[in-house]
Amino acid sequence: MMTETMDGYTMGEAAKSIEAEVHELESEDTETVGKPLLSKDKSRMACRNVNVYYGDKMAIDNCSLDIGKNEVLSMIGPSGCGKSTFLRCLNRMNDTIDICRVEGDIQLDGQNIYDPKLDVVPLRARVGMVFQKPNPFPKSIYDNIAYGPRIHGLVNNKTETDEIVEISLKRAGLWEEVKDRLDAPGTGLSGGQQQRLCIARAIAVGPEVILMDEPCSALDPIATAKIEELIDELRAEYTIAIVTHSMQQAARVSQRTAYFHLGKVG
Repeated sequence: MMTETMDGYTMGEAAKSIEAEVHELESEDTETVGKPLLSKDKSRMACRNVNVYYGDKMAIDNCSLDIGKNEVLSMIGPSGCGKSTFLRCLNRMNDTIDICRVEGDIQLDGQNIYDPKLDVVPLRARVGMVFQKPNPFPKSIYDNIAYGPRIHGLVNNKTETDEIVEISLKRAGLWEEVKDRLDAPGTGLSGGQQQRLCIARAIAVGPEVILMDEPCSALDPIATAKIEELIDELRAEYTIAIVTHSMQQAARVSQRTAYFHLGKVG
């Protein structure tokens, strides 16, 4: 007996529809899930046998995963599966949590980022972070972008600062919307604009990798579409790792997808 789905399809028709969508995705330049490990010449970050503990609780269990050059890697999975914890390992954000302990090997361009001699400040410039909720500084739009290059000594005068601010905002697709109000507070922008401002702020210090922790979860569909389009454009210059709850978003923006479950990569 044939059973109808909620959309009015029979089960057989629904299965064919899903199969067609999968075939369409596979015909594009997309690997879902793809292979967890890459050859050295294609890998930007290499993670091997990574374990993460919060006190006695294991959050990540023996995870090995590579992130390729100029690609978007999506990390999906149910809440509490460890994907955000793993993402924060990639620029040592977990160092700020006293009870967190990270084991294993994580390398950026062949360098162990957990080397005790490594300074985390330049590391976090090389591996930028965009958080779930937009968090612009309580400064002007201009100063939000200029702050990073100034403290990292990347600019020597206002002309150089102006150039970095303009280039970063253009790359984030925000320049035309704010170029006449750069002195206005960044917190006065819409949610989607604030998130693009945060992306521009990360770009301004010249990172190699950009980490995004559910960057669209607090945004409306139009703002989400702009961020997804931006992610695809940024892939030409940066390596991007994104955490998302949406399988559809993972399919749209990424070349490879890692599925996390109970702290393991499936």
